[in-house]
Amino acid sequence: MKTGLIGCGNISGAYLSNGSRFKQMKIVACADMVPEVAKAKAEEFGLKAMSVDELLADPSIDTVLNLTTPASHSEINTRALEAGKNVHCEKPFGLDREEARKVIELAKAKNLRVGSAPDTFLGGGHQMCRKLIDEGYIGDVVNGTAFMLCHGHESWHPAPAFYYLKGGGPLFDMGPYYITALVNLLGPVEKATAMANRSTDLRIGIKSNVGQTFPVEIDTHISAVLKFKSGAVITLITSFDVWKHSDLRDIELHGTDGSMHVPDPNCFDGDIRVYKAGLTSNWAPVDNSFIYNDNMRGIG
Repeated sequence: MKTGLIGCGNISGAYLSNGSRFKQMKIVACADMVPEVAKAKAEEFGLKAMSVDELLADPSIDTVLNLTTPASHSEINTRALEAGKNVHCEKPFGLDREEARKVIELAKAKNLRVGSAPDTFLGGGHQMCRKLIDEGYIGDVVNGTAFMLCHGHESWHPAPAFYYLKGGGPLFDMGPYYITALVNLLGPVEKATAMANRSTDLRIGIKSNVGQTFPVEIDTHISAVLKFKSGAVITLITSFDVWKHSDLRDIELHGTDGSMHVPDPNCFDGDIRVYKAGLTSNWAPVDNSFIYNDNMRGIG
């Protein structure tokens, strides 16, 4: 399956590096709103640099890998489907449910396929956790917590402004990793409630954009409670307003027979630890017997 990549930003390198590992697809071309960026990426990975219009019009390309910024996801997804191409999109799939629903309905009408990141839940770490939960190692999961806490991405990202515009923020940026991992482990969410705020209306660049200011249009701290159909209640906090925290695990689940530390859902591997009531006096490490433990973005 010949694939064209649109959006040659920070995450594109991981997908392009992995492209040769998957027999089912071959990335043959790339495009970006900045032609020079697409040209540089094409030269680095041996691809054909194209404009977005050229890529979408190319009949030899079967699938579009959409790595644009969140505000452009739905537009590019729609244009690709209308051009008769399957789509795999970076998260978030859309800025709201209605936007995402229209894309899915268009794909059905066109008899095409759409998919979305994250696929990190297919990694060995989370598959091992799923196996333990399915086997009842910690009993029925009753409750848990999930934390994604940092002070934003301007300390490392070369172009962080979009993280603070519509479609950005900690919930849309990192929340999909956590919610996808939790749904994989626990099943569908039945109810959700949340509250949010933001610390400032302006962010200041730290790394390559030192001193440059970015407007903050979205909430940067979201505290949510998810009630799963299974009965489990999970507290999820995502924040760009935390300078430092104590040892708050990415995901921790508590069941009727024990507890589990789940690895970082932004990664494919990670340490798994369990506490089994009556059998262990402290957290015990678990050996991971599954494959896909390095950065396999694109496997989904």
